[in-house]
Amino acid sequence: MDTQQVPFKVTAVRFVRAVKVFMTSEVGGKAALMFAGLVALFLTLSGLNVANSYVGRNFMTAIANRQTPEFMRQAIFYIGVFAAFTIVAVVSRFIEERLALLWREFLTRRAVSLYLADRAYYHLDVSGQLTHPDQRIAEDMRVFTVTTLSFILMILNSSLTIIAFSGVLWSISPLLFAVAVLYAACGSYLTIALGRPLIKLNYDQLDKEASFRSGLIQVRENAEAIMLAHCEEQQSSRLLRRLDDAVANFRKVTAINRNVGFFTTGYNWLIQIIPALIIAPAYIRGNIDFGVITQSGAAFAMLVGAFSLVITQFQSISTFAAVVSRLSSLMEAIERSGTPADASIEIVEGKERLAYENLTLLHATNGVPIVKDVSISIPLGTRVLITGPAQDAQAALFRATAGISLKGSGRIIRPAADDILFLPQRPYLPTGTLRQILVRNERAGEIPDDRIVQILRELNLEHVLEQAGGLNTEQNWEILLSPQEQQLLAFINILIAAPQFAFLDRLDATLDLERLHTIMQMLSESSITYINNAETAALRDYHDAVLECGEDGGWVWTVNRV
Repeated sequence: MDTQQVPFKVTAVRFVRAVKVFMTSEVGGKAALMFAGLVALFLTLSGLNVANSYVGRNFMTAIANRQTPEFMRQAIFYIGVFAAFTIVAVVSRFIEERLALLWREFLTRRAVSLYLADRAYYHLDVSGQLTHPDQRIAEDMRVFTVTTLSFILMILNSSLTIIAFSGVLWSISPLLFAVAVLYAACGSYLTIALGRPLIKLNYDQLDKEASFRSGLIQVRENAEAIMLAHCEEQQSSRLLRRLDDAVANFRKVTAINRNVGFFTTGYNWLIQIIPALIIAPAYIRGNIDFGVITQSGAAFAMLVGAFSLVITQFQSISTFAAVVSRLSSLMEAIERSGTPADASIEIVEGKERLAYENLTLLHATNGVPIVKDVSISIPLGTRVLITGPAQDAQAALFRATAGISLKGSGRIIRPAADDILFLPQRPYLPTGTLRQILVRNERAGEIPDDRIVQILRELNLEHVLEQAGGLNTEQNWEILLSPQEQQLLAFINILIAAPQFAFLDRLDATLDLERLHTIMQMLSESSITYINNAETAALRDYHDAVLECGEDGGWVWTVNRV
């Protein structure tokens, strides 16, 4: 588990890289145009804010001087500025949301591709080096894109506000300008000092919330098994422990927020009175108009607000820092995933054969050999039965041949991925249409409906077609079908894909002998060489050779016929 945050320097480099990759992508031109439009709109907003400060000053002065015509004129100006401000603000917000959506879509598509490439999803799960990658891709990616763009625009807007209102406030009172800068600087420093622990706490909170949510998902996905096992109390205890962890961590978050809140609330209240304390004496002496007090208050608030971005957005910044660190951990883990560095079993591609050369497989926990020094070659056309009392050895051979990382040594020579397919005892049928799960490769459009229906009929599965509502209706197959039916559909997928080799794992545990004979016959008729993990002795006649695995890691290779 990634209990440590990625160093700031690494996170910063990855942050810059994420922005650069997006801007140089195929949608980068569109993104640059949208961002340029936002810059223009923010310049307009800044100009409208300055204009509004002067209109507001003249409006208040007209009221103080009881000048009705000037009051009406300034009121019209006020309404015009507000109308323009509303239009520009709404349009800029719309473009900002569309740009954030474009960025999120691009980064999420890229992350999903990397996550599913080279079996990174599997290596991350086995290694345990990363927690909840699903939440990082789905939720953290959304927060990252939306918040990053929001912060960039806030910084841009604050910079424009500082440029625009520094001159306004300096023209009113150089002292008030100096107070604004000093006040914002001190406030930012104290906010950071008080709230710094929030970054780590928010990082942990995201993980703990994801852990609790994943526990609830597991209960939903295994509802029937939990009910049959009567382990509701155990599940409840596990979920409540995860909830307790999330609540305890969030209590620490609220305690820090309380301390920061005491300071920032007082800080914001003082902003309203400081300009009046400094400027009001000049009005009392008759040196300035009444409207200048209003203008100075607005300009001071705008300038201090621009300088105080850290204070006003500290909670968001601390959450954002945690999100960036989590995404940096995700990308680093995906890049490192590959085949584990300690894997000593070499897998190479060869044509028209499956071979094991001095292959030894060890138990994951105690390191005891499951299979010792296996050296056999299975050429195309040789049907092999793997059997014997050592079921762990059979399962280990199946998993190692499929490329699942196991401890051991030796070499596996196997065909390319498309030329050898695997049928586990419990296959995975993704939610989709019947045609999609039966024809998953590029040949999908070439297989006629009649061919699919014929295969279903040969395996006595016509009722599945009716249950599914036809070939093109999406279904959740784990709920709709029995384990036996799911296994048979997975077999049909292999039959239609027509690889050179098919490796079957313990089908005899769920299928009867008649079905097994039918499967063996269909594979032979399709010229698919099969390797079959099974315990049923009656299947020996359907194989050309038998690999018998003993309890001590030993093995015996017997050829039935040449």
